[in-house]
Parts: sequence; C-alpha cells; structure tokens
Amino acid sequence: MKNILLFLFIALLGCKPNNTNKAIVIEPVASGQSFNAAFLMIDGVYNSELMAPFDIFQHTIFHTDGGIQVFTVAETMDTVTSFEGLRLLPDYSFDSKNLPEIDILVVPSAEHNMDSDLENEMLISWVSEIGSKADYVMSLCDGAFVLAKAGLVDGKESTTFPSDIGRYRETFPSLKVHEGVSFVHHDNLLTSAGGAKSYDVALYLVHHLYGDEVAKGVGKGLVIDWDVNDYGFIRVN
Repeated sequence: MKNILLFLFIALLGCKPNNTNKAIVIEPVASGQSFNAAFLMIDGVYNSELMAPFDIFQHTIFHTDGGIQVFTVAETMDTVTSFEGLRLLPDYSFDSKNLPEIDILVVPSAEHNMDSDLENEMLISWVSEIGSKADYVMSLCDGAFVLAKAGLVDGKESTTFPSDIGRYRETFPSLKVHEGVSFVHHDNLLTSAGGAKSYDVALYLVHHLYGDEVAKGVGKGLVIDWDVNDYGFIRVN
C-alpha cells in the first residue's frame, strides 16, 4: 500500500504545470504615433500575403490614436493581377510624385519572387532604396528573396516559406535562416513564413508598436484571439 501511495505522489508531482517558461512581455515603442505602410504589388502576388497584413494594419486606426495608414505601390499604375486572379489597381507607382513617405515597407510573396523578379533591376533598386530608409521592413513568404536580393537582410536573421527554406539558403548562403517558426524579428526586419501565418507577424508588429491591448482589439475585430505567447517566433535583440 505504501508503495502505491508513493507512486501516486510522484505521478501527481509529474503532472504539475511547467511554470519555468516566462510569459513574453513586449512594451509598446510607438504609442499614439502614425505610420504609413506601403504594400508592394507585383503581378502574381498571392492574395493571402497581401490581404492579411493589409487588413491587420488598416484596423489599427479604429483602436489607437495615430494608427497605420495603408496603401499599395506597383512599378506602374497598370492593373496588377494576383496569382489567384484578382485584378488590382495600385494607389501609387514607383515614380509617383505624390508618393507618401514610407515608414513600413511590406513585400508580399509573388509567383516569381524566386526567379525573374530577382532580375528586375527597377524593382530591386526601388525596394533597396525605400527599405533602407523605412522604420520597418516586412516580407511574407517568398518576399524574403526580394528583400535579400535588395541587400536588406544582410547581417540579419530571417525566414521564408517552409518548403522554400532550402532554396533560400542556396540563393543567399551567407544568411542565417530559421525554419519551423512563424516569423523572425531582427532589428527593423520582420520575415514571415507567409500564408495564414501572415496574420501573426502583422499582429505582432501592431503589438510591438502599440501594445498588447491594441493588438488584442485589432485581433478581436478579425476574430483572432491574439496572445503573443501562442506564436512560435524568434526575436533577435
């Protein structure tokens, strides 16, 4: 009987929750400030990587002073067709005289981010110029290839679409690349696995800028239960 009681006592101890993992605390760095977020649109852009962060950022204006103003930019003012067939009209082109100052540059994935887009000198030059001056630069899925080609990932850690990790490493062998995570935040660079995970990194940046309460409010409006502790990501200080 004593042996049975001892076994039960040890088993109960083993069932105690693990309290060694501390909750993640992120203090807001830009409460009340306004930001302009430009979303790059390329032919073949994927709907999810464009729409998810666009929705998240746009909703901030309802939950905080300032907030993030969103708009799209393309190489020309011609219609852009997404990979899934949506026909989209950009707000601005690369050479628009009235292009607002860009605080956050968002590069969603597009069909040819791993090949012909990397040979587009005008595209890469524009991304390099704008990204080097922006407060934050974000890629979704294979948009990381464009940022890396533009030199915006040099010396920083990043990630991309899970099945393209190998090609990303081969194309840019000097980079430190993470896999098995939703996103990576290194300095002003945020890179995401993309797809449905595109919501994660966008809500995280809202949390980083405006705090947990604002991020939760934005998430609630889109039926997303935001808790930064629920998301697998890497933050490089």
